[in-house]
Amino acid sequence: MEGNKHASDKKEKLADQIMQNPQVLAALQERLDSVSQTPSSYIETLPKAVKRRINALKQLQEKCAHIEAKFYEEVHDLERKYAALYQPLFEKRKLIVSGTEEPSDAECEWHSGGEEDDKDKLSEDVKKKMTISEAPNTEDAKGIPDFWLTIFRNVDMINISLQEYDEPILKHLQDVKVKFSDPGQPMSFTLEFLFEPNEFFTNAVLTKTYKMKSEPDSADPFSFEGPEIVDCDGCTIDWKKGKNVTVKTIKKKQKHKGRGTVRTITKQVPNESFFNFFSPIKVTGDGDEMDEEMENSLAADFELGHFFRERIVPRAVLYFTGEAIEDEDSFEEGEEGEEEEMEGEEECEEEDDEPNADKV
Repeated sequence: MEGNKHASDKKEKLADQIMQNPQVLAALQERLDSVSQTPSSYIETLPKAVKRRINALKQLQEKCAHIEAKFYEEVHDLERKYAALYQPLFEKRKLIVSGTEEPSDAECEWHSGGEEDDKDKLSEDVKKKMTISEAPNTEDAKGIPDFWLTIFRNVDMINISLQEYDEPILKHLQDVKVKFSDPGQPMSFTLEFLFEPNEFFTNAVLTKTYKMKSEPDSADPFSFEGPEIVDCDGCTIDWKKGKNVTVKTIKKKQKHKGRGTVRTITKQVPNESFFNFFSPIKVTGDGDEMDEEMENSLAADFELGHFFRERIVPRAVLYFTGEAIEDEDSFEEGEEGEEEEMEGEEECEEEDDEPNADKV
C-alpha cells in the first residue's frame, strides 16, 4: 500500500516539475490556442464595427463571383469559335479512320525524334498498357480497324462498363464529336456518336447532352469555381428485334397458391452495358433526394462526359496508341514521388531538431 502511495507522490512531484518548466507551458499554451482559436471563433471576438466591414467585403466578393461567371461564359464562346477551326481536322480524321480517304505519302510521314531503331515503335510500357484489337494484318485493311473500340478498351473509365457483347456494336462506331450550345442558349455540350449502318439498331447517331451552369448559387455564392455539369439527357436507341444488349430475358417459375400448379414466365431485366451511357440517371429537381449509389453514378457520368469532351475527342489517336495513357500514368507517378521525397525531408528536419542528434 505504502509502495503505491510513494509512486503516486513521485508522479505528482514530476508533474509539478514539468508544469513549472516555461518551455513546456509555452508549448501547451500554443497547442490550446491552436485548438480553440478557429477562424469562426476569432471572428466572433471582433467588434461589431469590424464585422460590418467584413460583410461589406463579402458583398464585394459576391460581385467578383458574378463577374467570374461572365468570364466563363465568354470562355464558352471562345471554345465554340475554336471548335469550328478544329472541325475540318477532325473530319479528315474520320475519313482516314473509316477508309473513305487515303492520306498521301507526305501526310503519313512522322518522325518521333527517337533513334532509328526505335522509330515507329512504342515503348514496352505502352505496349503492356494498350489493348489493340486483333485486326487482320494485311495491306488491304480498310482505314484503321476498330479505332474507337480500341480507344474505349484502353481508357479505364470506359472499359469498366464495356461488356463483351458491346464490342461487335462498337466496331461500327465511325466517329465521336463534341458540339457546343448555340450563342444565347443555356450552356451545354453534346456528344455525338456516329455509327455506320449495322444489324443492332437503326440510329445513325446516338447523342448525350450535358447541361452546364455558370453562375454562383444564391444560397452559397462563394462556392463558385467555374462551370459545372448539373444534368444530362441521353437518347432513345431504336434497337432491332432481339439485339438490345441493355436488357436480358430471364425465366422465372411461379407456383399457383390454390392449385399448386407451376408455370414458367419470362421477363426482361436491366443488363450491364456501355450503351446504358445513353440512359442516364436524371436530376429530378423536385426535392427528392438521391441515395449515395445514385449520386456516385451521376458523378461518374459527369466525369466521363467531361473526359470525352476534354481528352478523348481532341486526342483520339493518342488514346488509340496508348501514348496519352502513358503520359497520364507518368504524371501521377511523378506527383507521388515528389510527395514521398518531401515527407523524407520533413523527417530529416525533425531528426535534426532532436537534442542528441549527431551534427555532421
